[in-house]
Amino acid sequence: MSFSPGQTDSNGGSTAPRAPSNGPLADFERALGVPRDDTFAALGATFHTRLPGAPLPAPYVVGFSEQTAALLGLDREAPSDPAFAEYFCGNFTRERSPSTMSYASVYSGHQFGVWAGQLGDGRALMLGEIEHAGKRLEVQLKGAGRTPYSRMGDGRAVLRSSIREFLCSEAMHHLGIPTTRALTVIGSDQLVRREELETAAVVTRVSPSFVRFGHFEHFYSHDNVEALRALADHVIGRFYPHLREADDPYLGLLDEAVRSTAALMVEWQAVGFCHGVMNTDNMSILGLTIDYGPFGFIDGFDANHICNHSDSQGRYAYRMQPQIGYWNLFCLAQALLPLFGAHYEIADEKARGERCVADAQGVLERFKGHFAPALEARMRAKLGLEQTHEGDDAFANRLFEIMHSNRADFTLTFRHLSRVSKHDAQGDTSVRDLFLDRAAFDAWSLDYRARLALETRDDAARAVAMNRVNPKYVLRNHLAQTAIERAAQKDFSELERLAKVLARPFDEQPEHEAYAALPPDWASSLEVSCSS
Repeated sequence: MSFSPGQTDSNGGSTAPRAPSNGPLADFERALGVPRDDTFAALGATFHTRLPGAPLPAPYVVGFSEQTAALLGLDREAPSDPAFAEYFCGNFTRERSPSTMSYASVYSGHQFGVWAGQLGDGRALMLGEIEHAGKRLEVQLKGAGRTPYSRMGDGRAVLRSSIREFLCSEAMHHLGIPTTRALTVIGSDQLVRREELETAAVVTRVSPSFVRFGHFEHFYSHDNVEALRALADHVIGRFYPHLREADDPYLGLLDEAVRSTAALMVEWQAVGFCHGVMNTDNMSILGLTIDYGPFGFIDGFDANHICNHSDSQGRYAYRMQPQIGYWNLFCLAQALLPLFGAHYEIADEKARGERCVADAQGVLERFKGHFAPALEARMRAKLGLEQTHEGDDAFANRLFEIMHSNRADFTLTFRHLSRVSKHDAQGDTSVRDLFLDRAAFDAWSLDYRARLALETRDDAARAVAMNRVNPKYVLRNHLAQTAIERAAQKDFSELERLAKVLARPFDEQPEHEAYAALPPDWASSLEVSCSS
């Protein structure tokens, strides 16, 4: 499906209706307005501020995900409705009643390892929560204007960053990585200043919850135990109801966060994904990838790769991500500490506190037990190893060392390893050609084929299994940049085509071979920063 800019009147405003009065969008709006007592919105004004979005002139549809639309009960033809762009840029929100008005939530957090105090949704507005096909999802507009938490910002997102978030949210989902989803990008010719003047855009993102570690940190920092408990009870009730029967439900909540965060770090490391801004306010309590800003997939492998131009110290480099995830969990544990130990019959407050701290530390230590074995298992699968043998972990690390010293392409190295034969040393050379130091790779490859000889699967069966876990197509920066540049000229065909390719990351797709090629030389000059 392709899209074109909406019509405008002589004053630059859209001729589309500001709010849908009938049809699929009206049904969608009514579904969002169904009152429920267990939503984040129901927690009350301590947690959020209700306000409408800022008007965006002459909005038009840039991109649309049919799969995400289906999750929300929206028809694939919805973007053809003249009201669609108006609706999903937030222009209709001023017409909502006070009780159903969109809202921005407050939270705090550590940014680059430093306590930043109060933060919050500086450019995001929650439209509400919708239930469809037995699933409940929150719908949020990013870039809809200033909020009480914008600080010095303008509350807007730009076309560049909105397209990147749209593409990567959906790409990560198809890679099997827990993530928020993206429904649509709405553009406008309104200018926004970042490093330079750019046009504004709004991306609609979808998630079971947008609650972050920073939400808990906020109420802990204000010594508001009542609100802290209400927030924890909300998350437990909605997502971990089994914890209600636990001796300490809140310690159980921390345990779930440890487990899901460790699992997410495994997924990121396994595909060479760098988040770029792993502040505690960007960490999901459900272990989802959220807040796509200065992210990137590694091309030539560098264990110290920093995808965020603003990260001058390399805090969020690729190799650091598991450690930072662990560090962020300590911040979450501290925030939850006032809730722990209610079941203990310990009169001495100091002794009770020490017991709670020990409990929390015990749960945090489980991170390593979740992360390391899972990553080792994933690496064995990426290498096509069905069986477990002593030294497999060191063997995988040797490959990473050679990849690092040669800056071998991360995605293509693992994808092409499936072509290596355990019987024929002179077979396909596509993976060998990725390494400048052929001798170093040959030495490793010799050991690799010897290790494969211990496996019972034949080469063909192993290749099929490897290609199910090693993607051929990822959202490389240069691919996103090409789609962005064309979209800036109102040509959305490349965005649509790229989204379709990324929806099948493990398939060969011979007609799209160019999307799996090594990046061009100009790609090395691309930079993304926190303004992205």
